[in-house]
Amino acid sequence: MTKELKPGHRLSLSEIFFLEVAVWLALWLLNDYMAALLTLIVSAIVLAVLMVALLAEAIERSKVPRWYFWLMGLSVLAPLVSALCYALIFGGQFEFLSE
Repeated sequence: MTKELKPGHRLSLSEIFFLEVAVWLALWLLNDYMAALLTLIVSAIVLAVLMVALLAEAIERSKVPRWYFWLMGLSVLAPLVSALCYALIFGGQFEFLSE
């Protein structure tokens, strides 16, 4: 018996995280130099947005749902986890460093 998706079905945080990791790993496999740059840039930007959002939330409570903060945190972790997996799989040998 398969579970049918209803029109209003939303992905869970773990599903979103694994999808993000899969996309980041694909990027790492295609071009590790671009992936390394994007990992640093995207992680820093998302982390900064998360910190500002948490600071604003601490100052004055808003109607932002709690899952938003978890999603932002996972969006910071996904590229870093993917980079770590890539480094472990290839023994820390990055193609752009060996050229």
